[in-house]
Amino acid sequence: MNRQFRRTVIAGNWKMNMLASGVKAYSDELLPQVAGFRKWCDVVVCAPFVLLPSALDTFKGTSVGVGAQNMSEHGSGAYTGEVSLPQLADLGVGYVIIGHSERREYYGETDASVNKKALAALDSPLQPIICVGESLGQREIGVTFDLVAMQVKAALYGVTPEQLGRVIIAYEPIWAIGTGKTATPEDAQEVCRGIRSVIASLYDEEAAMRTTIQYGGSMNEKNALDLLAQPDIDGGLIGGASLKPASFAAIVNAANQAY
Repeated sequence: MNRQFRRTVIAGNWKMNMLASGVKAYSDELLPQVAGFRKWCDVVVCAPFVLLPSALDTFKGTSVGVGAQNMSEHGSGAYTGEVSLPQLADLGVGYVIIGHSERREYYGETDASVNKKALAALDSPLQPIICVGESLGQREIGVTFDLVAMQVKAALYGVTPEQLGRVIIAYEPIWAIGTGKTATPEDAQEVCRGIRSVIASLYDEEAAMRTTIQYGGSMNEKNALDLLAQPDIDGGLIGGASLKPASFAAIVNAANQAY
């Protein structure tokens, strides 16, 4: 991490977990453990749509922000089952995950749809967390860097230098999500450094230096310190570990130690 130039962001992705009845107990356990870290680290929980009101109410006025896990590229209309950015913004949501690998794999999201959502998010108050990453097969045949570079370029197509300042990129090796496998710190750093070089080629070195890049492949309390100590890893997009307040707080604390 390099806090001289960019914010550290630790974001928990609850995925399709948690109940409204459990959000208060979760916050009661988490908040005392992360309250002192706001100056140098943004802590976020990304909840399912139905839990957003509960999460926003519970974390209102605290050091923890609230994000959504997805959004429609459309502002309104006949799109049954979708949720729009104006609806999320009206609730007070501050962040939104775009292009998560599970959305790409299970629901057919493409680089083109990710770009449309990113542009829509940047026209709203929400801060986008844009996900990129490769499968195990793609890594094994040696196309990781080409693939991730393409995803970054597609996602940022039409994004202005001013808008880039609000973008967070999350590198999530698909083969490490929910499998218990984790890229080595060196492997994760290599890809995150590559992402930064792509951003520099699209904008400039200063813009790249100021862009927050998270690691999102099964980061937990045991491996967080080594991952976050890497110079181009500026936080984490945390899945399973974010469901346990003590584990999530330990990752936030690891970011403090890694400085």
